[in-house]
Amino acid sequence: MTESSAHRADRRTTRRATRRKARGPHHWRHDLVELAALFTAVAVADSIAKTVAHGPDGPVLLVLSAAALLATAGIHIWWARRRHHPPPDPGGGPADAGSAQEPPVLWRLRTTVREEPGSLAALCTALAELRVDVIGLQTHPLGEMTVDEFLLRAPRALEAAELGRAAAAAGGRDTWLERADAHDLVDTPTRVLGLATRTALDSAELPLALRQLLGRCTIRSVPSRATGGQPHGEPCGDEVPEDGVLEGTVIRMRDPHGGTIVVERPHLPFTPTEFARARALVELDTRLDAQPDPRPAGAAGSGPGAEPAGRMPRRRETLTLPEGNEITVRRADTCDLEAARAMHRRCSARTLAARYHGPVRDADRYLNHLLSPRFGRTLAAETASGKLVALGHLMWDGDETEVALLVEDVWQRRGIGAELLRRLVAMATEARCESVYAVTQSHNTGMVAAMRGLGLPLDYQVEEGTLVITARLVPVPAAAETGPR
Repeated sequence: MTESSAHRADRRTTRRATRRKARGPHHWRHDLVELAALFTAVAVADSIAKTVAHGPDGPVLLVLSAAALLATAGIHIWWARRRHHPPPDPGGGPADAGSAQEPPVLWRLRTTVREEPGSLAALCTALAELRVDVIGLQTHPLGEMTVDEFLLRAPRALEAAELGRAAAAAGGRDTWLERADAHDLVDTPTRVLGLATRTALDSAELPLALRQLLGRCTIRSVPSRATGGQPHGEPCGDEVPEDGVLEGTVIRMRDPHGGTIVVERPHLPFTPTEFARARALVELDTRLDAQPDPRPAGAAGSGPGAEPAGRMPRRRETLTLPEGNEITVRRADTCDLEAARAMHRRCSARTLAARYHGPVRDADRYLNHLLSPRFGRTLAAETASGKLVALGHLMWDGDETEVALLVEDVWQRRGIGAELLRRLVAMATEARCESVYAVTQSHNTGMVAAMRGLGLPLDYQVEEGTLVITARLVPVPAAAETGPR
């Protein structure tokens, strides 16, 4: 017998002994009493059976007695179950059994109702009838009308069309629906304060903050006339009122860096409340840009050991290349313009043409735009002596995101571009971008290999000899390290 079997046998013996001890000592008198009771019961049953059987309706009485006993047993079982089990949830029958196990989904619903007592209650009642939980609400007054924006938790089986019909039946019009995610669970004041903090710490955060504040929209920065701006007939910064302008689905505001910030949302008009929030965020950015640099004179720039000026994280990360050389990766901006131009002069015409896809003589013209924090984020790789040897750009292209790399010839094929690209993609993921794309040539094997090295799903498109590689991003935990921001 194994040890476990022996333990089980010991436990059974102990249980039997415990039960015998609980019953107390056994006496023969108990057996006599039980036998006497048995004989008495048999005699009584025999007398009743003979009386019934010899009566005129004996068989009928026996059948009725059996039916009465069965009915009594059934009533007892029903009553016992009713006492020990709560009643089922209203509306939760067999049809709901499968859906109850499925997790609910989040929706953002926006609808316009008349500004009158009971309108909001009618909407909430209509949603409650569909077993929809209202977990967030914002109101945007419009005089005689009000735009109500809900964050809803709904059964997965509930279709968007049903939600729209319920809102319309309750008096809503111009209803708009969109799937939400866990980020929308944060209440509006907390989210706005977080966006303001990010904008205060990093001047490149304003376009992202506006997009997260206003939802799915397109952010464009139109250069001023002084810098050769006014593309697509857009008004320049000096032509936009100081307080900005709201025109239905378009918001225009003066850019603190010069030019105009244009926010477009064709699928949904902006409300005055949203316009006021966006204007307050831009005003914060403008006031912070007006603050003097607190560092001593000469501290800014791109020389050895110097940090770039402007509002951006000062983090620097040192990387050791396979051959043993160390490079530093940090954020860059327009203060690195001269260093970037010097790197251009050291790059070959082939390298510049592969990066800019145009005449090499025009390469320097793009730098001021690329290094501006208004259009995205830039990472710089520099040697221990402070010489700039590579640039990586993450550019906000409307509602899309582009990545681009430029590595000086003598520093290519050492993994610098791959390291920069990995950090740029981590930034894009943190900014909740769904994908990033790179525009290159098929013969640019370095860029193609770097994109493949990300380990992300890739989509390839060839347009007139130009290769566009799109990588679909996978969300990462918020606490993950993303390198210099």
